[in-house]
Amino acid sequence: TPDQKPQELLQLIETILVYKLPLLNRREIETMFSLDELKQTQYFQDVREEARQEGRQEGRQEGRQEGRLNKALEAVPRLLALGLSVEQVASALELEVEQVRAIQNGT
Repeated sequence: TPDQKPQELLQLIETILVYKLPLLNRREIETMFSLDELKQTQYFQDVREEARQEGRQEGRQEGRQEGRLNKALEAVPRLLALGLSVEQVASALELEVEQVRAIQNGT
C-alpha cells in the first residue's frame, strides 16, 4: 500500500543507523534523528508522494479492470441468447468458461 513504503523506508534507515552507530541504543538514535525531522526532509516527502502516486495509479488500473470485467459479465446473457456457445462467449469476452457457465446457470 502507499502508506507502507514510507514505513519500510523508515525501518531501513533505522536499521542502517543501528549498524553504523553500534554504541548508541535505540532511544539515543531516535532522539538524534527524530521522526518529525525525518518527515520534513525533501527525500522523505518525495518518497511519500511517489508512493501515493503509485497507489492512485494502481487503484485506477484496478478500477478499469473491474469495470471491464463487469461489462463482460453483463454481456454474457445477451451473447448466449444470440446462440453463441459458452466457449465462444468466454473466448470473445476473455473470460473463463466457468464464469460463463455460472452466469448461464444463474449462480
